[in-house]
Amino acid sequence: MPDIPEKCHEPTSDRDLDMLAMGDTSLLTPLERAQIRFVRATLQPGMLDRSIRLMQRSVGQWWIRTVTNSLRHVHGIDRLPAWDPDRSVICVANHRSFFDLYITTAELVAQGLPHRILFPVRSNFFYDHPLGPFVNGVMSFFAMYPPIFRDRKRATLNLASLDETAALLRRGGFFVGLHPEGTRKKDDDPYTFLPGQSGVGRIIHKAAGCTVVPVFVNGLLNDFPKQVTTGILRRGRPVHIVFGKPVDFGPLLRAPGSPKTYKRIAETCLEVIGALGQEERVIRERNQSTARVSDR
Repeated sequence: MPDIPEKCHEPTSDRDLDMLAMGDTSLLTPLERAQIRFVRATLQPGMLDRSIRLMQRSVGQWWIRTVTNSLRHVHGIDRLPAWDPDRSVICVANHRSFFDLYITTAELVAQGLPHRILFPVRSNFFYDHPLGPFVNGVMSFFAMYPPIFRDRKRATLNLASLDETAALLRRGGFFVGLHPEGTRKKDDDPYTFLPGQSGVGRIIHKAAGCTVVPVFVNGLLNDFPKQVTTGILRRGRPVHIVFGKPVDFGPLLRAPGSPKTYKRIAETCLEVIGALGQEERVIRERNQSTARVSDR
């Protein structure tokens, strides 16, 4: 997941913004416009959308779970809600690796998640390079949408990306993975987080009524070939995934939309994820102690 610049989250009207309507030739290149149009076409009801959903639920989740099978330990499955194919779902996760949401979503699909999967992604490469659509299609079956732009001159387009994400969620039948921290936390402490980004709060607020599932993930690498290799060879660090009950935001979702409200929603997500992190810490320490005893 990319950074979602805090500067972008200023109050707007209730009407959703549109990237293509805003993105003239000075903001969006012809290649970016073409790719946005293409992915949008796949999001419309019909055979193409049904085919992509099928591929995400079959091939997409199969290869991820296969290469992490020897390392993956999943907890809290009993806390997951029953999946309603007509109601959208948001998953909020901590961000230590490029692959946090891949492994999390693959597990949810294995647990019956029927939704079309989307991850907002930074535009660099995936939308501004000719190979971007190919990699997006092969790696995720076009889950990496909508784009988020890091160029300050195009910051207003990010509001439109966030609003489009919320609109899709309101439509129903979508699963969107989000990182409240916005960017990866790269230090050695997986149990503390970067500040919550209000862009995530904006999506959740504008998509009010969606189920928000929290998860804490620890143990993944940021080296894709090495992650795959260590998983296949059964030599990698254990990866623990801890799911929580759907987040209860109380009155926050009924409060007027504002940067303060959005920020508080993101912070609430991180508080819940933090509690799951403490569960994971206990589980990991207990397993390490058991392993030491068995090695004696």
